[in-house]
Amino acid sequence: MEANLRAGVAIYNAGYYHAAHDAWEDHWLDLERGSDDELFLHGLIQYTAAVYHARNRNWSGATGLSESACEYLADLPADYRDVNVGAVRAYLGGLARDPERIERGRPPRLEHEGDALDLADLAFEATAVAAGVLAEELEYDEDAVERAVEYARADLAAGEANSRFVGLVFEFVRGDRRGIVAQRLTEHVERRASRENDVDGLFE
Repeated sequence: MEANLRAGVAIYNAGYYHAAHDAWEDHWLDLERGSDDELFLHGLIQYTAAVYHARNRNWSGATGLSESACEYLADLPADYRDVNVGAVRAYLGGLARDPERIERGRPPRLEHEGDALDLADLAFEATAVAAGVLAEELEYDEDAVERAVEYARADLAAGEANSRFVGLVFEFVRGDRRGIVAQRLTEHVERRASRENDVDGLFE
């Protein structure tokens, strides 16, 4: 859960409010209904949706989601899972009363372990989660990004700390020249897949 939690926090803080929930949703669906973790992720998912709808001036959607998100988070400690749940609850209460407040200032940043995480703060596993989420949200080649993550994991398992794939996955998520990085990532995936196919063919 840690990698998914941190990835979603950083994606949200980067302003991808709609995409943030994708980092949490698969894990949330597997949790026991009504457990603290399920309520926590359900509340965060609805929080990001409320912010997304408010930013798009869907006031009724923002109000309804703010109210239900508050209910999911109501009984959790203010620092549950080391996230600033108390600040989120306070903002949701205000958003439910006045959704247009989003036009007067940014919503609070999510914090984990006292840090308002950015995409550059993520370790590899959280970065891998973020890579898949951002590829889908920003309409890059999801298959190429998924393969790049697989190759990066394989390289790390083999002790190749300077793997080109590891570097490209980090660069893609951190967003500097993301389009160019995505193109390079796709080219490297195609080359590696081609080499693997050539080797496989030797033994047929």
